[in-house]
Amino acid sequence: MRKIAFASMIVATLFTHAAAADQTLAMRSGCMGCHKADAKLVGPAFKDVAAKYGGEAGAVDRLAAKVKAGSTPGDPLIWGTTAMPPSQASLDDIKGVLNWVMGMK
Repeated sequence: MRKIAFASMIVATLFTHAAAADQTLAMRSGCMGCHKADAKLVGPAFKDVAAKYGGEAGAVDRLAAKVKAGSTPGDPLIWGTTAMPPSQASLDDIKGVLNWVMGMK
């Protein structure tokens, strides 16, 4: 019984650490300047992004390309009236943040 409890604590700690690490990655990548996890700021809340795109195949790759490039002038804005600037973060970091975001359903 002790082994099961200990294993459960280790798994919970690893998942908690992974979530914190990805939020830290979002902060370090500049995402948190315009987004919050659970409320609209300049851009949509991450939980709203997860709700909208979480079930789509290939959503992380498609959204990562969009985040990297930013909004294209002339294209309709999906989430409001403010265009998203291109991200200076690496594509791998952007995908890491998006994988964290998609888990927020």
